[in-house]
Amino acid sequence: MSLEILVNVAPRETRAAILDNAVVQEIHIERASRRGLVSNLYKGRVSRVLPGMQAAFVEIGLERTAFLHAADIASRVSDDTVLGAPSTLAAAEDIRRLVNPGDEILVQVIKDPIGSKGARLTTFVALPSRYLVYMPRGEAIGVSARIEDEAERARLKAILAQLVSADSAGGYIVRTAAQGVSIQSLRDDMGYLAKLWGHVRERVMQVSSGAVVHEDLPLSLRVLRDELTHGVSRVLVDSPREHARMQEFAAAFMPEAASVIELYTGARPIFDLNGVEEEIAKALDRKVPLKSGGHLVIDQTEAMTTIDVNTGAYVGHRTLEETIFRTNLEAAVSIARQLRLRNLGGIIIIDFIDMRDEPHRRAVLTALERALAGDRAQTHIVSLSPLGLVEMTRKRTRESLEHLLCEPCRSCEGRGFIRTPETVCHEIFREIVRQSRQFASRELLILAHQDVVDRLLDEESVTLGELEAQVGRPIRLQVEALYGIDQYDVVLV
Repeated sequence: MSLEILVNVAPRETRAAILDNAVVQEIHIERASRRGLVSNLYKGRVSRVLPGMQAAFVEIGLERTAFLHAADIASRVSDDTVLGAPSTLAAAEDIRRLVNPGDEILVQVIKDPIGSKGARLTTFVALPSRYLVYMPRGEAIGVSARIEDEAERARLKAILAQLVSADSAGGYIVRTAAQGVSIQSLRDDMGYLAKLWGHVRERVMQVSSGAVVHEDLPLSLRVLRDELTHGVSRVLVDSPREHARMQEFAAAFMPEAASVIELYTGARPIFDLNGVEEEIAKALDRKVPLKSGGHLVIDQTEAMTTIDVNTGAYVGHRTLEETIFRTNLEAAVSIARQLRLRNLGGIIIIDFIDMRDEPHRRAVLTALERALAGDRAQTHIVSLSPLGLVEMTRKRTRESLEHLLCEPCRSCEGRGFIRTPETVCHEIFREIVRQSRQFASRELLILAHQDVVDRLLDEESVTLGELEAQVGRPIRLQVEALYGIDQYDVVLV
C-alpha cells in the first residue's frame, strides 16, 4: 500500500486529496467563507430547552442555533465547563435537571451545520493531538480499534496507565498513529494536551457567550495530524508558505515525518496529477461506471442516499448468476470508495442485483465490509433485507462533496425535474379562464419561456384560438428570457 497526500492551496480555498496506490480515496475542502466547525469549542448560552425532545438549543454565535441532546450533556460537576451551575448534580434523564435557559456552557461541535439543520454539540470535550485524544470528562484509557495487534494494544495501555497519575482527571484514547511510538512521545503528547486544556479553561472564563474558545487546526495541518500514518510515503503541497508552515508543525509535533513533506514546483497544477480534478468532477455525477461495463446510480436526498447496481453492458461469459455475482463484487468495492470520496453519510440503502445463491450474498457483504475497513468514518452494515437491499449507516460529521460544491437547481429547486412545455401550456389555459371570469380587461398578456411560447404558437395554436373566442378578448404572447420553462404570468391589460 502506497499512500500520498496532495495539498492544493488557493487564496481562499485549501483542498487535500488522499491517494491510495494513485487512486483518489478522499477529498477534503476548506474555504475561508465556510470553514468546518467540527472539534471547535464555544462558550454557548442555552436559549431553549425542549423536554419533549430531550434537547436544548444553544446560541454559539452562528447563523442558526446549535442542537444539544440530553445524551451529549455531562452531569454537572465541580469545574468550569458548566459555568455558574450548582457544584454537584447527578446525571438525570430529564434534560431540565441538566441545563436551563440562560445557562452558559462549554460545548464542542461534533457535526457541522448541514442543510437547514444547525450544528450538533456535546459537552463531552475531546482534544486531539498527534497520538492521543484527551477527554477531560472521561475516566478510562482506550485504544483505537484500528490497532489490531493485541500485544501492541496491551503495551500502549500499560504505558498510558503508567503515565496517568492517580490524581489527574480525564481519560485518553490512543490514536492509530501511536502504533510503535516510544513512551517519551506519548509523555510529550500528554504534556501538550494538559497545557491546551489549561488554556481552554482560562479562555472560557474570559470570553463572552457565543465566542470561540478554541479552533481546530486549518486543513493543511489537520491532514498531517490525522492522516500522516506510517503508510504515507509523501505529502506534496504547492504553496511555499504553506510548506514552511507544515514543516514547522511537523518539526514540533512529528519530527520523524518532516522528511516526507515536499514542495511541489511542477508546471502542471498539483490536482491534475493522478486525475484528481477529473475524479472530483466524476464524484458529482449520478452515474458511476464500473470497469466490467456495469454501473452505479447514486441519488442523495435529505432522508437517505440510495445506490442502485446495474449490469449495464456487462454480459459475462458463463451463467447469469455468475455475471450478477461478479458485477456485485466489483460494485461493493466501488461503493465503499464512493462513500469516502463523496463523504456520504446517514442512512444508505444499496440495491445490489438480486442473487439467488446464499454463498454469493455472503461473499458480497464480506467484500463490502472489507472495502469499508479503511474508512475513518464509523460504518454499520445490516444484513440483506427481505427485499434484497443492504441497509447501512455511515457517520456524517460534515457536508457531502455535492452539498459543498453545488446548490439546488434554480429551475427545478432540487427536484431533479421540471414540467414540460405542454403541461405549462395547459396550466396557462386554465389560468386564462380563471382570470377572465374574475376580472375585466381589454386583452390578456402571457409572459412565458421561449419553448412555451413556441408551443402555444405551433401545436397549441388551435386551442389558443378557441380560448380567445371563448373569453372574448385578444391574447398576446411575450417571451421572457429570464423565466424558467415552468414559470409564466397571465397579465390583465
